[in-house]
Amino acid sequence: MVSVVQNVAIDCADAYELARFWSGVTGRPPHPESRPGDGETQVPLAEGLMPYFNQVPEAKTVKNRIHLCLRPQISRDQEVERLLGLGATFVADHRDPDGSGWAVLADPEGNEFCVLRGESEWTAMDS
Repeated sequence: MVSVVQNVAIDCADAYELARFWSGVTGRPPHPESRPGDGETQVPLAEGLMPYFNQVPEAKTVKNRIHLCLRPQISRDQEVERLLGLGATFVADHRDPDGSGWAVLADPEGNEFCVLRGESEWTAMDS
């Protein structure tokens, strides 16, 4: 017998609002029963692990030990700009001149995540 990973839990101060941000990131709506003020909610994805948002009383104080890594359908730089427009903040730049690497952003509550090379950039570097 083994366990199956169901979701990735993200602690936050406002579960509904953070789910709305991640809904914009993923292009998928928050759970249809989600309402402002809910202490927990999720963003069901078409595939992969589901982000689950859990309201907690304590604030984030240190760097995440586990984080999400995104592979955009558009270029990494275009996705970084799009996410900044949604309310993310730029944390660190680990992009290399050869196109490899990643950018570290944070969601509106300070949870870090990475933006990897876009799918077409990944394919182009492998050829």
